[in-house]
Amino acid sequence: MSSRPVLAQRLLAHWCVLAGCVAAMAGVAQASSVQVEVLDTAGKPLADAIVFLESADARRLTKPLPGVEMAQEKRQFVPSVMVVPVGSEVLFPNRDTVRHHVYSFSPTKKFELKLYTGTPSKPVLFDQAGVVLLGCNIHDQMIGWILVVDTPYFAKSPSGTGKALLDNVAPGAYKLRTWHARLPVGAAALEQAITVPATGMATASVRMAGLQP
Repeated sequence: MSSRPVLAQRLLAHWCVLAGCVAAMAGVAQASSVQVEVLDTAGKPLADAIVFLESADARRLTKPLPGVEMAQEKRQFVPSVMVVPVGSEVLFPNRDTVRHHVYSFSPTKKFELKLYTGTPSKPVLFDQAGVVLLGCNIHDQMIGWILVVDTPYFAKSPSGTGKALLDNVAPGAYKLRTWHARLPVGAAALEQAITVPATGMATASVRMAGLQP
């Protein structure tokens, strides 16, 4: 029997293994991270800032986020600041013993959940990008914000470090935008250019000026 067929099979097997490795390496090469340090004007870490990356490709990758809730607990919105992609539906469960009347007059999303307890049967659909300021018609101290973004790449800066991490970002050129609830109402998110490499991590630092007390 000729050894040529056996040799050909072995070469084919080796080629398939090599091709699989190359494909796997290519997949890994597409997974990058972006770390954004958000500071106030004094250079101190700023918590609860929303950072997000915008581009035409990112817009096409945007998908609704399932199972999102903004609760009412101890007469406060929890969390008080939230970010969701366009098309996400948000439930507003009332976990207090008193009734709440949640509303927003923001152009991005106007809605009203009249006096209720428990969890409303229907979530609220946030179908366009922008800032939504929430209130309660019964408790004036209750204020919350939902930032609706047209991108899958977003994060909120933690307390302590102020460093927000965005994982699994496709390489390319983006607008890095940073928003905080203490910006004046109607103020645009800060913007700067950033390039995300095919591998490794991109870093950026943002100092937010003009924040209200």
